[in-house]
Amino acid sequence: MEAVLLCSKVVPRRTPLEGNRKFSLRHFNKHLKCNSLPASSRNTPLLRSFEAIKGPSSLRFPPSPVRKGSSFLPKCSISTSTVSGSDNPLLSKFRQLVNKVTHLKLNPLDAVKLTLLLSILTLAAKKVVTLAFNPFFWMYFSWTWLFWPWFIALGLAGYGTYCFRKHWLGQANAFEQLGIVTSVFTWLTLVPPAYFNGYLEGWPFVFFLAYHYFFFFNVTVRKRLYGDYYARNHDPKWDVDTPLWSRVLFGVGVVVGHWLAAFEGPELHRLPGGWVNVGIWGLIVVTMLMHYDSTLYLARYSEKVVVPTDVVQFGPYRWVRHPIYASTMLLFAAYCTALRAPLSLLFLVGVCLVYYSKKAKMEEELMVESFGQRYLDYADKVRHKFIPFVY
Repeated sequence: MEAVLLCSKVVPRRTPLEGNRKFSLRHFNKHLKCNSLPASSRNTPLLRSFEAIKGPSSLRFPPSPVRKGSSFLPKCSISTSTVSGSDNPLLSKFRQLVNKVTHLKLNPLDAVKLTLLLSILTLAAKKVVTLAFNPFFWMYFSWTWLFWPWFIALGLAGYGTYCFRKHWLGQANAFEQLGIVTSVFTWLTLVPPAYFNGYLEGWPFVFFLAYHYFFFFNVTVRKRLYGDYYARNHDPKWDVDTPLWSRVLFGVGVVVGHWLAAFEGPELHRLPGGWVNVGIWGLIVVTMLMHYDSTLYLARYSEKVVVPTDVVQFGPYRWVRHPIYASTMLLFAAYCTALRAPLSLLFLVGVCLVYYSKKAKMEEELMVESFGQRYLDYADKVRHKFIPFVY
């Protein structure tokens, strides 16, 4: 016992034994009461030396005898530092966290919300780490990239919805408008054939790029005439729009028509190639030129591209009164023809005829109101609205 006490490296909390008759056996963190010792051992020199101690600095030990011929002398040291519960690093970190939460002044409901959010983030992090170290995940991930990246399509749809909301509020910039167009064309030309075939090749990629180029002609015309891509302020009466429900039904019809075309057509690898597709390429070129010439002629005889200053009777307007709408229907027809989907072609053309006929009627009434007999003479001369010699 005396050897243990002599070689202990920690000074007891209270070395005097008069008031508190216990001493510490650190680092075992236990105390022994002095009255538990035998009475015969209380008069040992060690205990008498403890009773004479008034503080840690006054602790002295008698010299220890050294055996003859022994070269080893045990050295005992005494530390004046004490270790208490307040110095526990875990407890101190916990107190710091509690202080931070207290400074945030969170009410109980906010604390519950914060706890729920942290739990969700922790669970999500755990799932991500589990997937990252799962070899089967990387195998399926590589197959997804090889055939069709669905997560990219869903991400584009979400981003397009966000950008469309900003566009609806008049806050979308040029990049966000491009995001809207790209997300729409992805779900029109790429996702349907990828879903029904399990992979993509050939015509879907061609029409994905063609749709972009086709619907950005208005922007390129502004760049050519004004030097930038932004629309100008104009008389709002020329913003002819059908009712909202009509536009929504038209959009739904166009989407359904493209999905029907991907469902109706054969598998992509069964589509013929070579010279058989020369007619489809020619149809795409005619569509592009028709749309570009129509937009350019209309812009030249219009103020700020939108407000017409005269009745246009040149270019494609010699054949039909609404060549821009006709070129849109021709583009949809080329897509269905490339995928060998004739029933879907008829469906899409029917949807466009119903919608564009109503919109063209509203525009022609406005043209008659603005130009009178000049537009009536033009309408008598060019009798067909969309399809030459047919309708």
